[in-house]
Amino acid sequence: MAANYWASTQRRHWQFSRETLAAIRQKLEDDDRSLVQQYPLPDRRLLSYFFNQYLAKVGKKLGVRQQPIATAQVYVRRFYSKVEIRRTNPYLILATALYLACKMEECPQHIRFVVSEARQICPDFIISDVSRLGECEFYLISEMNSQLIVHHPYRTLQDLQNTLNMAQDDTSLAWSIINDHYMTDLPLLYPPHVIAVTAIFLALTLKPTQAGLQAAASTAAALSSATPMPKDQPGSVNGVTNSQQKKVQNLVSWLAEGEMDIKAIVECSQEIISLYDILEQYSEKTCKEQMARFVKARGLDK
Repeated sequence: MAANYWASTQRRHWQFSRETLAAIRQKLEDDDRSLVQQYPLPDRRLLSYFFNQYLAKVGKKLGVRQQPIATAQVYVRRFYSKVEIRRTNPYLILATALYLACKMEECPQHIRFVVSEARQICPDFIISDVSRLGECEFYLISEMNSQLIVHHPYRTLQDLQNTLNMAQDDTSLAWSIINDHYMTDLPLLYPPHVIAVTAIFLALTLKPTQAGLQAAASTAAALSSATPMPKDQPGSVNGVTNSQQKKVQNLVSWLAEGEMDIKAIVECSQEIISLYDILEQYSEKTCKEQMARFVKARGLDK
C-alpha cells in the first residue's frame, strides 16, 4: 500500500488531464457508436448524482460510513473510463463497487447482505444470485488493474482545520463539498489536497443561495487574477459577511505563502459550482428510465 498520494498508483495511473480523459471517453463512444446513438443518457453529472443516491441508500441500509461510499464512487468512475456504460448493468456495478470498497476500507460486508439490500432498492435490476456480484467484483478489479487504493481529501481537511482556524460549521460544509465533488470528474483530474483546499475555499464563500454561488465565482476569479481581496466593509458583500471575508483573506494569505496550484483550485471551484447549477435539472425518473432501456433491452439484468 502506498503510504502517500505522491507514491501511489492513484497519482501514477488514475490522474488525467481533461484532454486525455475526454479522449478516452470519446474512444469508448466511438467504439460503440450504435449503442450510444440508440440509448442516449443524461449529462454525466446527473447520472453521477443518481449513482451517488443509490450508493447512499444501500450504504445506509448496511451501516456503511462515508469514506467507503466515496471509494466506491471513485471505483465506478475509474471503471467507466475503461468500459462503455451501456455494455453493463450499472446497478450491479454500483453494488459491486460498494462491496469491494468496504473490503478495501476495512469494513467488509457479507456478500449476501450487499446483494439483499441492493435488491430491495432495485429488485428489477439485481438478481438474488450472489455469484453474479462475485463475478462482477473480479471484472472491476481487472479493469482497474488491481489498483484499488484511493487517497481522499478528508485527511487534508482534518489537518488544515486547525491551521486555518476553521469553525466547526466551516469544516462540516467543506466535508459536504468534498462529498459532492465525487459526482464530478475532479477525482480523476486533481490531487486530493487540491480538492480539500478547494472545499475549504468554497465553504468560506459558498452559501445555499444564488448570491452565494455568485460570490464564490467572483472570489475565484479574483484569486485567479491575483486581484487583492476587498477590505472589510460594514455589513456584507454579495452575501459574504465580514467574518467570512476575513477567513477567505487568511486562506488566500496561507496559499500565497505555500506552493499550491492556484489555477487548479480555481478550476475545481468552477467545476463544483457548475455541478450545483446543473443539479437543478436533475430528474430521478429520467435517469431510471434511460438506464432501464438499455439494461432491459440487452438482457443485462439477467
